[in-house]
Amino acid sequence: MESSDADDAWIWVNMHHVLLHTIGRRSGKEHKVALPYWLDAQGRRVVVASFAGAAKDPAWFLNLADKTVNPEIKARVQGGLWWMDAQILDGDEYDETWAALVADRPHYEDYKAKTARKIPLVRLVELRPA
Repeated sequence: MESSDADDAWIWVNMHHVLLHTIGRRSGKEHKVALPYWLDAQGRRVVVASFAGAAKDPAWFLNLADKTVNPEIKARVQGGLWWMDAQILDGDEYDETWAALVADRPHYEDYKAKTARKIPLVRLVELRPA
């Protein structure tokens, strides 16, 4: 992913992906994770911290949510590397985005049924090239 912009590196199972770079909230080390994203009605990337319905949030989300360590994150997308604002959705914005997401990708409802936690949604807003 880091060395190619070819579709076969970025599109898996008919889903576009992003490569997030976060700093570990405890380790201070850089971590990378490839995640599928969904485009909301305004064309903004949204990643889902579903962790396949696990009881706990994934480590990448916990790192990203710690704004003292990750006020901005670096993310590689097909075509470039960007500094991004990772906005954790809440309230009505969360509800509306979740409804639109599962209308397009119903398998996320299966993950929701497996866990008692609220599955976080994170909108990635490009700030500037990295």
